[in-house]
Amino acid sequence: MDMRVATTPTLQRSEPPILYVGTPVVLISTSNEDGLPNLAPMSSAFWLGWRGVLGLDRSSKTVANMLRTKECVLNLPSVAQADAVDRIALTTGSEVLPPHKVARGYRFEKDKFGTAGLTPIASETIDPPRAKECPIQMEAVVEHTYEMSDNDPAFRGRRILFELRIQRVFADSSILADGEPDRIDPDKWRPLIMSFQKLYGLSDRQARTSRLSQIPEPLYKHVDIERSRSV
Repeated sequence: MDMRVATTPTLQRSEPPILYVGTPVVLISTSNEDGLPNLAPMSSAFWLGWRGVLGLDRSSKTVANMLRTKECVLNLPSVAQADAVDRIALTTGSEVLPPHKVARGYRFEKDKFGTAGLTPIASETIDPPRAKECPIQMEAVVEHTYEMSDNDPAFRGRRILFELRIQRVFADSSILADGEPDRIDPDKWRPLIMSFQKLYGLSDRQARTSRLSQIPEPLYKHVDIERSRSV
């Protein structure tokens, strides 16, 4: 195999300070010690089956709440909730701000739902409320936590990964496939995307058809779905 790299003026070595190349925005709702809800936007998240993995700043109130209660709701906003997300983008539920958040312009906000203009509604299996306006809402419990950058003295203890198990999924009927209540139609669902700290939506059409879409979705069905029915 010829491994020579062609010289091209359009491709060059780069060192971006961040690598947030584009992921869905998540609004995490948790419960504070006084029982009031907290709501935090983030985008370092991905899913495998009915498991979610989140990467978070350890100094956040959301992390403290999740470590204490072992539960949260993952509310997925669409492009229609972009303003609500932005209203709480530089807020924190922690009364004492760490220096790095002070430097970035964060401020303490107790009523995150009110500031965002979103409506808390009761969850079925856990204490934190769901955000009514978000088209997808997932009730979740913490299965595992993992320390990030444990071998890096500069970042040790500053970041944490959560593995979550989903217990309930609620989806707005407007984004479900016609006649299929257990399938979200990607042609109808317009997730809010964070790319390099800016908010984007998806276009109204596929870039092209995908071979992966030929695989029936039930073949991905996870045992956690059956487990969730007993909660």
